Amino acid sequence: MNREQPKKAVLAVDDDPKSLKLLVDVLTLEGYRVITAQSGKDALEQIELEKPGLVLLDIMMPEMDGMETLKRIKAFDQDIPVAMVTAVWDEDEAKRAFEAGAYEYITKPVDIEYLKLAVLVKLFSEK
Repeated sequence: MNREQPKKAVLAVDDDPKSLKLLVDVLTLEGYRVITAQSGKDALEQIELEKPGLVLLDIMMPEMDGMETLKRIKAFDQDIPVAMVTAVWDEDEAKRAFEAGAYEYITKPVDIEYLKLAVLVKLFSEK
């Protein structure tokens, strides 16, 4: 598929190296530029350095979990789209994520085709 590439990077945030590698591999193969962070604190630092076009954010992380990271991202810049990526489906947690500003809630194991669609739609629908 030939399409114009987004100018901004996708920030993938996960404390699990295998999950992070999967996100990076899939998105890189799709032609996206991917930056990574392995904690909420690292994610916030990356966002300050380079405002990404999209953040894929794990929920269950030590020190600062994904929900707190989401709130801080939205406090920094309300316009950065954030998709939560989690191993646990929890309807109440999903509701809290949407209320805090997430645009998507993706469960692990990640459906690769759905992930690609969720990223594509968000990055290209806001131009």
